Amino acid sequence: MTGANSTESCGYDGRRNDMKDTISLITDRIRARSKTERAEYLAKIAKVAARRLGPQRMGCANVAHALATLPEKQRLAVLDERAPNVGVVTAFNDVLSAHHPYEGYPAILRDEAQKCGASAQVAGGVAAMCDGVTQGYPGMELSLFSRDTIAMSTAIALSHDVFDAALMLGICDKIVPGMLIGALHFGHLPTIFIPAGPMASGLSNSEKAKVREEHAKGLVGRDALMNAEMAAYHGAGTCTFYGTANSNQMLLEAMGLHLAGAAFVHPNDPRREPLTRAALRAVLALRGDPAAQIGAIVDERCIVNAMVALLATGGSTNHLIHWVAVARAAGIIIDWSDFDALSKAVPLVARVYPNGEADVNDFERAGGPAFVLRTLLDEGLVHGDVRTVQGDSLASQCRTPALERDGSLAWTWVGEKSGDERVLRSASAPFSATGGMVLLEGNLGRAVMKVSAVPEDRWVIEAPAIVFDAQMELTKAFERGELERDFVAVVRFQGPAANGMPELHKLTPSLSVLQSKGFRVALVTDGRMSGASGKVPAAIHTSPEALNGGMLARVRDGDVIRIDAHRGVLELCVDEGVLSQRVAAERSDERKTEHESGFGRELFAGMRRNVTSAEEGAITWR
Repeated sequence: MTGANSTESCGYDGRRNDMKDTISLITDRIRARSKTERAEYLAKIAKVAARRLGPQRMGCANVAHALATLPEKQRLAVLDERAPNVGVVTAFNDVLSAHHPYEGYPAILRDEAQKCGASAQVAGGVAAMCDGVTQGYPGMELSLFSRDTIAMSTAIALSHDVFDAALMLGICDKIVPGMLIGALHFGHLPTIFIPAGPMASGLSNSEKAKVREEHAKGLVGRDALMNAEMAAYHGAGTCTFYGTANSNQMLLEAMGLHLAGAAFVHPNDPRREPLTRAALRAVLALRGDPAAQIGAIVDERCIVNAMVALLATGGSTNHLIHWVAVARAAGIIIDWSDFDALSKAVPLVARVYPNGEADVNDFERAGGPAFVLRTLLDEGLVHGDVRTVQGDSLASQCRTPALERDGSLAWTWVGEKSGDERVLRSASAPFSATGGMVLLEGNLGRAVMKVSAVPEDRWVIEAPAIVFDAQMELTKAFERGELERDFVAVVRFQGPAANGMPELHKLTPSLSVLQSKGFRVALVTDGRMSGASGKVPAAIHTSPEALNGGMLARVRDGDVIRIDAHRGVLELCVDEGVLSQRVAAERSDERKTEHESGFGRELFAGMRRNVTSAEEGAITWR
């Protein structure tokens, strides 16, 4: 080895050791911070697990009600032979393309359970809304709160308390976090999530985005836009970009809550049904093992593994809210400083739209979650000594399923090389030395910024503010040609307490058009952006929100705002003395009424009153 190569190797080893140390230090910090709550949580689930099984413990009428629809032979088996009964919670509906395949899953699971001498019952269904349908419309103001509604629905389903294990049929944005929160409140049960896979690739995500921008410029009409959208979203399965839904799947793989490699198998792939059947068998095999309870599996190491996987793949910003809530459900306390510290230590190993041209099908062909987890394990960037639903270490997730000639499943280890280095790279030769998220702090509060798709020459923006109290105000100003300049758009009163913290993805085409014209533009908001947010710099989730005393309420048109993603700065460049004299803006009565009534919003008033900040997970149940 030459001296130059030796120096490079030592430098890399030093960086690798620093990364490993960071992962360990952050995990230890989280463990120490969570010590009391985690101990209380584990004691609670141990107490519940120590009881006799429901059919032997509950009153006869209670049991009869629960088992009334089972075939007589299965009822007797549950009662006399103590045969296991699996509760299935489903998010099936026809509006979500990703969830449509679940329609036939309960029949498959019942059939497989019967073959195993067990029973499977649909314990309940959960609400499952499609953000793609509600983006920019009133329904989006129910979106974030649907997560906790789903958690409560999952709890209601499992509260029948006659189950020995649970299976979760859920994929998309708020559905997986909600189901996971609900399942963790029944942490004594072994639980597996069953995915259904992505839709086949249609019109590419970059071509779709191009047509959206052309429509925003007025270059193409509604017919062309509709044709493009229909060509992009054209069948069953998740949307093919790497947004919140597909980030969910990556995180579940990293947490060991999926069968290995199940996430991105197409709904019509011949492996899909065998994987569903295998999940039923696997959850039955976990019974009686305290270490296999979902509340035991989801520990501090498991949560850190999920955070690392999110950052290494440039996943959705929504998880900086959702996984804070998920962790809290397991008695674990994390915050944005933890994400920020991890992001500085974790390399970016994936380029999938919006921070690349590939879609999730390309990602899967290149090696998918199995390759990501293998390369992170090889570099010591995730905890390998964790339990999964298929094994005693995270290495069990570094496999992909294949069909044998007899139709049975066999898992094979993923190779050490990426199948396509334009999409996936090893952690030793990544796309970027750091992850895709940055914490921004300053007198405007704390916010997060996804930088993995933002050109580096846009990481620093300093420009006058233009203030909007609703996203449609910005859209209309763009249509009137009033935004042809450098500016920072402040879109406020979009936080959890104000209007349920909607995603503001409808702003992306307008801001992208302005950026493509050479203007230096950025967004600062206490709302969210879509998991598909991309090339426009956006300081999002700003906390505290404007409605609850946040400095965003004191910003005025023309104030200079500085965003610096290199240094982690979000600053209102106005003298503190001037700011202290300003009266915070308030929502107009018209806006207040608009966001509190109609489209079911009245039903969520209690959630708006009680919700915690975005950094605290926007939780309504604590």
